Amino acid sequence: MILAFFNSRLCLIFLFPFILGTLTVFSFQPFNLNYINFAIIPILFLLTTYVRKKSKNTFRKKPYLLNLFLIGYLFGVGYFLTGTYWISNALTFDENFTFLIPISIIGLPLFLGIFFGIGNLIVGPFLQNNFTSILLFSSSLAFMDYARAKILTGFPWNTWAYTWSWLPEVLQSLFYLGFFSFNLLCIIIYCAPLLLIFRKKINFIFFFLLGLICFGNYIYGSSIIKNDDENRAKLKLNSDNSIYTKIISPNFDLKYNLSNINLSENISNLIRYSEPENNKKTLFVWPEGAFTGFNFDQIKKYRPLFEDAFSENHLILFGSNTEHVVTNNIKMFNSLIIVNNKFDIIFQYNKTKLVPFGEFLPFEFFLSKLGLKKITDGYGSFSKGSSNDIFKLGNSKILPLICYELIFPKLSQTPSNLIINISEDAWFGNTIGPDQHFAKAIFRAIENNVYLARSANKGFSAFIDNKGIVKKILKPNETGVIELNVPFINNPPKKYKIDLIFFVLLFTCVLTFTIFKKNEKK
Repeated sequence: MILAFFNSRLCLIFLFPFILGTLTVFSFQPFNLNYINFAIIPILFLLTTYVRKKSKNTFRKKPYLLNLFLIGYLFGVGYFLTGTYWISNALTFDENFTFLIPISIIGLPLFLGIFFGIGNLIVGPFLQNNFTSILLFSSSLAFMDYARAKILTGFPWNTWAYTWSWLPEVLQSLFYLGFFSFNLLCIIIYCAPLLLIFRKKINFIFFFLLGLICFGNYIYGSSIIKNDDENRAKLKLNSDNSIYTKIISPNFDLKYNLSNINLSENISNLIRYSEPENNKKTLFVWPEGAFTGFNFDQIKKYRPLFEDAFSENHLILFGSNTEHVVTNNIKMFNSLIIVNNKFDIIFQYNKTKLVPFGEFLPFEFFLSKLGLKKITDGYGSFSKGSSNDIFKLGNSKILPLICYELIFPKLSQTPSNLIINISEDAWFGNTIGPDQHFAKAIFRAIENNVYLARSANKGFSAFIDNKGIVKKILKPNETGVIELNVPFINNPPKKYKIDLIFFVLLFTCVLTFTIFKKNEKK
């Protein structure tokens, strides 16, 4: 009876894939139990091949291709249900949005699960219990992760590569391979236990080779980190090759409709935490949500506070809304601004990757008539910035990223010597959201071989070195300041496009499968 239940279509196609998907959340931050993927992904593969085979007899009267789609789709629904539920916490700050919480928790996974479903539908009919099928299966998962990062506005959240964020020794090849290539290799490695299950001599050889690759990659990463530490210790830092930086995490509560008194108190607290030293050249990094509900022009009247506290040796970086008149229309931007002690704007970057529904309302003309608006303060959507601007400080380049932009590998590929990310993670409360968000910062630092400075209100604020080692950190809901003389890393320009490596690897996997498939037919 029990065996019949476990072997039923209900379990094999609906329950098992969904449960497997929900368990994947434990492989990501803050849990980091990524070894469970050595069971989860192989089981997903075996479910697909088993249902494919069974569809020719027991499930003959059932929709064969639909079965394959549903296995992938329900796995994806479970995957995103537990991995992105925390997004709904952003809807609790305004009672007008609370009715959308169930839609957020369920609707997003129902949509994103389609990527897993389509991938399984495409490759499922060709999968068999052999090594080349592992390559095809891994390619489909990796390509769907890539497609998820590009389609519509893109959402490359919690791809398999991020399950290794806790082990920087494994991640050093990111700089040469790129994110999506590394993601493909991660999936192949997670499938390695299948080679032992298949019980063929050639598969044991492949398993041994994959083990050698993993071990070699770890040894390589360890030596890279060690050599970098030794070279850094010998380097004498000065104002030409470094910048003394203070990251401030004020731990402000996320509230709208603040009074001018509240704003004045917030600015005073930020200055107090900053503890500026007049004769010391310093870059102060304040988080994105330091002045929630106020735009830059409204903050200007507090210029005297800045003039009294800071000197000509200081630069203050923070997030603020800005308004610009474009062809008689007022456009609002979510901006990263750097000012001097006179509160003059030295640099401004307008966010280019906006959060759907958070910072802009898709199909605004239609949805606004239904009474909907963006979740952040104000009714009108933010406008999209035109380009990824670089802040030039002497001969060095600083790349700004605002909050959500951190999850997009492509945005950080602009050549720079330092990345600065500001964020407002109070939206996510005491959920796993800030942990997952911070994991992306580690990858961006390694991919670009530069230091990354991050200031997040109620999130993780940290200095991360160019090898992904967290040098100093303030945890969520922790008020304080961390400081570091951050070196500017000079990297030779890459002569190849990172995504090209991914497609070469992808093509190689598919071609290998095709060649072996033809030989089997002969």
